[in-house]
Amino acid sequence: MAHGRFQPFHNGHLEYCLEAGARCERLVVGLTNPGPSRIAAEPDDPGRSEPDSNPFPYHVRARMVQLAVFEAGIDPCALQIVPFPIHHKDLWRWYVPPSAVQFLRIQSAWDGRKAERFSAAGYPVVDLAAGRSKNVSGTQVRERWRDGGDWRSLVPPAVARIMETEAHAGT
Repeated sequence: MAHGRFQPFHNGHLEYCLEAGARCERLVVGLTNPGPSRIAAEPDDPGRSEPDSNPFPYHVRARMVQLAVFEAGIDPCALQIVPFPIHHKDLWRWYVPPSAVQFLRIQSAWDGRKAERFSAAGYPVVDLAAGRSKNVSGTQVRERWRDGGDWRSLVPPAVARIMETEAHAGT
């Protein structure tokens, strides 16, 4: 399993999913904060629960992930996208098998906290980011998108098309 808010799904997320997908037969991609009732504040990353940090609803993010990974060559039959209530570990088993390897990119305190929570719940955890730094962030993409900067170079082409459509639809 690879997971994230994907607000929006950017090139770093695509790289993460492709790397995770190359290590398994079937990749489950969990979209965290699937709806307003599942968003919770996190001391390790307080901004992630703010409305401005979550502009895209679940169905739009699911489409972003699906189209971007399909365009990048992941077999659609080897991919499953699910809502994933990251803040409610009592619900995890309803969305992902307890034996699923949790692929993470541990690059922040929040990422480390997630790794601890998954390990404590018995999930195997694999850090795909060891020794690497983040090249792009959702915050960076959202800021450029809102301010009219160059955001298109930071997201897969399919995501750019969706974001352009959503901007006109008034997401």
